[in-house]
Amino acid sequence: MEKELREQVKEAARKYYREVYGKKKEFAYIPPSGKLLDEQDLINMIDASLDMWLTAGHFNDRFEKDFATFLGVKFALSTNSGSSANLLALSALTSYKLGDKRLKRGDEVITVAAGFPTTVNPIIQQGLVPVFVDCEVGTYNIDASQIEAALSPKTKAIFVAHTLGNMFDMDTILDICQKHGLWLIEDSCDALGAEWNGKKAGTIGHIGTFSFYPAHHLTMGEGGAVVTNDPLLYRIILSFRDWGRDCWCKPGVDNTCKNRFNMKLGHLPFGYDHKYTYSHVGFNLKITDWQAAIGTSQIQKLPAYIQKRTENATYLTHALADLTDWLILPVIAAKVRPSWFGFLISVKSDAPFTKQQLVEYLEQNGVGTRQLFAGNLLRQPMMVENDIALRIKNSPPLNSRNLTEKEYAMLPNTDFIMNHTFWVGTFPALGEKELAKTSAVIHTFIREKLKK
Repeated sequence: MEKELREQVKEAARKYYREVYGKKKEFAYIPPSGKLLDEQDLINMIDASLDMWLTAGHFNDRFEKDFATFLGVKFALSTNSGSSANLLALSALTSYKLGDKRLKRGDEVITVAAGFPTTVNPIIQQGLVPVFVDCEVGTYNIDASQIEAALSPKTKAIFVAHTLGNMFDMDTILDICQKHGLWLIEDSCDALGAEWNGKKAGTIGHIGTFSFYPAHHLTMGEGGAVVTNDPLLYRIILSFRDWGRDCWCKPGVDNTCKNRFNMKLGHLPFGYDHKYTYSHVGFNLKITDWQAAIGTSQIQKLPAYIQKRTENATYLTHALADLTDWLILPVIAAKVRPSWFGFLISVKSDAPFTKQQLVEYLEQNGVGTRQLFAGNLLRQPMMVENDIALRIKNSPPLNSRNLTEKEYAMLPNTDFIMNHTFWVGTFPALGEKELAKTSAVIHTFIREKLKK
């Protein structure tokens, strides 16, 4: 009876989807990003709701397994956002279980200021010192040639993002990490499915992070993941995600280790229940099974989504190729196969118009745009209004509140990105009609400016 009732509910949901959401959406305003949900996504949501399990359960188990298989890694852990994934990845490297390799307060982490703040925030939140290196214009990734000059005896890790699905120079950065014994965290939140020489983003460094916010390559509404091939790092990340506990039993399961009442840890009495033994100052950053249920459906469509994003970016590259006297289009390294989150465009410094003018024209004519997130994070109020210890390239120690134009000038490409760069959409719901409109609006704007 229960199975029959469940099927009746699901059939009703299918009918609802087809009636309400079944028609192809027409965009009066072309969004730069967005989710793409289908009938099966809704059915999975309903299925998880009918289970009434709520917290992470069998859907989550399946998603973590499927996600690890897609990436070709040993371990994948879901979490409630890409930002939490970054927090978990960085926090894991502070664990005492890593011995001399652990990151301690005051240690330095190489990063960039052109990107999303939650790549940098965990560095600050863990009492570490971000060291900012400039980016390349074109790839918009970290300029790997500047990293070695920025190192100091306190440098212990590199933590940077693959910008909008276009991967940074993995060969150079891996060489630096191996030469100097540095940890590497790949923030791949905007780069799911991208590849460097056949290896997927997030799987090449020690830890990779991903986001499943609606704008991303697959969505859970809110959600993220942390991946690694290192069993010790996996256990540490799991601990930080699940309240900091030492136990690794899944919800509803006891005594996986077979030593639940047979351990002596910390200064606890012998035999203290391992389920309530805590090895880290952790968090609760798990997802619900409802979110995971969407993920298990979305991941089946992920290759097609990535292919569509690639086709959309290729279309825009060809459609805007005649405008390169005034615009800089994305540059792709030889070993990279991007997985486009969006299509980055920069207005050249000598163009007869500004980025601001072009962006406002696009928005007024129904084409959505986005900045490259923070632009220059060092100029954001979060930095200017707080006393945050940092360095810029090979500078002495600095304070974020006291930075001057002299210090900002040490990151010229980052400021260029802030002033000249924006992006438009490539997500799978967009088709040739929307992309043609995007191109046409840009062409019309430039033609009008050149007449003046």
